[in-house]
Amino acid sequence: IDGHSTNNLETERLCDYFSEHLGVYRPVLAALESLNCAVLTAMDSTKLEYERASKMDQFVTRFLLRETVSQLQALQSSLEGASDTLEAQARGPRSDEHSVEVQSRSHGSRRAGRRALRSVGRSPTWSPSSSSSDTGQSSEAEMQWRLQVNRLQELIDQLECKAPRLEPLHEEEPTQGPESHILVAQRQVQVAEEALQDFHRALCCYVDFTGAQSHCLHVSAQKMLDNASFTLYEFWQDEASWRRHQHSACSKAFQRILIDHLRAPDTLTTVFFPASWWIMNNN
Repeated sequence: IDGHSTNNLETERLCDYFSEHLGVYRPVLAALESLNCAVLTAMDSTKLEYERASKMDQFVTRFLLRETVSQLQALQSSLEGASDTLEAQARGPRSDEHSVEVQSRSHGSRRAGRRALRSVGRSPTWSPSSSSSDTGQSSEAEMQWRLQVNRLQELIDQLECKAPRLEPLHEEEPTQGPESHILVAQRQVQVAEEALQDFHRALCCYVDFTGAQSHCLHVSAQKMLDNASFTLYEFWQDEASWRRHQHSACSKAFQRILIDHLRAPDTLTTVFFPASWWIMNNN
């Protein structure tokens, strides 16, 4: 390695030497390089898109980041266990105390594990200078991987700080009168497979007619994942308006469609909300 007797490592000869002895670690190091690029790409994309994403997409992003860190942490634990064992064997009896410490590592909760991982990742033993004095030169790929784990942890902490928090209860003064509350009606239906097309046409007509009513604040239909279940939501200014609508010709025709095309009886649920909530959220 020091062919010219200069007391300096010749990096080219060092790389050539190790490249001939990579063995089963050749694909491992290649995978680490690919992982490093993939993590950087994902983190850059997250920083750009997270703020503009919906609440559901933000939740999925935080979940995937936690799962990524968990997977990397599990892999790191296996690697560190093997590395510590081999280093302990190489150092002989002097490493007995360290071996006991390694074997007694606790496996706490995922969040506690991440905190431990973060503290280890930032400790001085991770620096190249200190590690070289104890265990020799650390591989660049391994250092890059550990740095990415730490960056993932920091990004998770930042995103978790921006997660929605429950706000303290704000009491409102009670209101009275016919316009103090709005009515929300939820209807859940399961349509027979052979009647899906006819039901869909009837549903579209009903939604268009209902949405055009002066006292209907909003109406929408949601199709479930099984493609045969639907949930219909209707927002009305008051209960009286909704009940009048139930006796309209269009509503009665739609109810007959439900009787003829459903696999099981529909489920109708109504709930009242303060009208001030609707006004506040739509201003």
